[in-house]
Amino acid sequence: MAKNNETLTIIDNRTGKEYEIPIWEDTIRAMDLRQIKVNEDDFGMMSYDPAYKNTANTKSTITLVDGEKGILRYRGYPIDQLAQNSNTLETAYLVLFGELPNEKELDQWVYDIMHHTILHESLKSLMHAFRYDAHPMGMFISTVAALSTFYPGAKKIDNPEKRLLQIQRLIAKVPTIAAFSYRHSVGLPYAYPDNDLSYAGNFLNMMYKMTEMKYKPHPALEKALDVLFILHMDHEQNCGTAAMRGIGSSQVDPYSAMAGAAAALYGPLHGGANERVLSMLSKIGSKDNIPDFIESVKNGEQRLMGFGHRVYKNYDPRAKIIKGVADDVFKVTGRNPMLDIAIELEGIALEDEYFVSRKLYPNVDFYSGIIYQAMGLPISMFPVMFALPRTVGWLAQWQEMLTDDEQKIARPRQVYLGEGERDFVPMNKR
Repeated sequence: MAKNNETLTIIDNRTGKEYEIPIWEDTIRAMDLRQIKVNEDDFGMMSYDPAYKNTANTKSTITLVDGEKGILRYRGYPIDQLAQNSNTLETAYLVLFGELPNEKELDQWVYDIMHHTILHESLKSLMHAFRYDAHPMGMFISTVAALSTFYPGAKKIDNPEKRLLQIQRLIAKVPTIAAFSYRHSVGLPYAYPDNDLSYAGNFLNMMYKMTEMKYKPHPALEKALDVLFILHMDHEQNCGTAAMRGIGSSQVDPYSAMAGAAAALYGPLHGGANERVLSMLSKIGSKDNIPDFIESVKNGEQRLMGFGHRVYKNYDPRAKIIKGVADDVFKVTGRNPMLDIAIELEGIALEDEYFVSRKLYPNVDFYSGIIYQAMGLPISMFPVMFALPRTVGWLAQWQEMLTDDEQKIARPRQVYLGEGERDFVPMNKR
């Protein structure tokens, strides 16, 4: 409801009629426009907003992104504080339930997650059936969707206990699915979960364990992965999250909805963006070639990948954090030569008026791909590494949507510009 005199007055110059529309949180309800009509048979006014550039489809208490100020917060907590002080499962609890857990709550949460990490053997057989060169993200999406056939109780989305069980299962199993997808793509046998390890440590175990009896993740890589998982956990109403909410609004099970969200993330404009950064850095080749590359960008011949963001018009706060993580990773893995090109490129872009005036600051994709590559991951795994932590955000958004009385099945309107009514023409007269 609008407060006091917070209203918008609209005068329809077609009819001369005046309308007073309530303002709530700097928004007006699209349905309030419906009353604006030329005559009683008129459908009413709609808003037209391709790609939802200025349309809020929900109210949420999970994540705040202030693109102008470069702010990202989960449930009010600044992302830098969480990245520095928390870990994946503690932050997941916060994102899902709204508050940081106490020690007892966290212990129980970790136990509940880590004891759902094993995949059904039939599901493992399904993954075995993929071609040897199957893309890991395609395997990930298909396997997540297949989970719905193993847990028919997931259809009871109105039952809070059933919902929580599926949430725990998905958060627990996506690292296993992701790691198995990687091992399949490189021809290695699957490595089973080790529930004695942390969430990030267990993922490293399933990715890289060879013949050792007990895999011990390097603390620096384990921490780096925790930070990367936290940074990618949620990011407001992006393409994948909108897909999760849209599909989930039909009241389908969360496995099916999440497979759709992951499919949205698969696209190069979404989860595949860091792959394009690496391709750009590889194409540049050395710092000596940067000036020519910058000129080609200004001339419209090349694109500067990893800079600029649909929301952020300031330095992406995640990029600042991830840049520091890169140094810790390279101390273990050895310095990736692409980092020097990236740092030099960033320095020039941040000072050059052409990029500054266009607010083209580095985003999270600019450094994440370099880190993943240094950790031995092929480029094909990058979208999977994005989908793994984003699972938490998708599930939090899905649960919030289900408990919001205002949410109905998603059904956007359209502006029809096609032909009017016309009669069918027989074949011999066409």
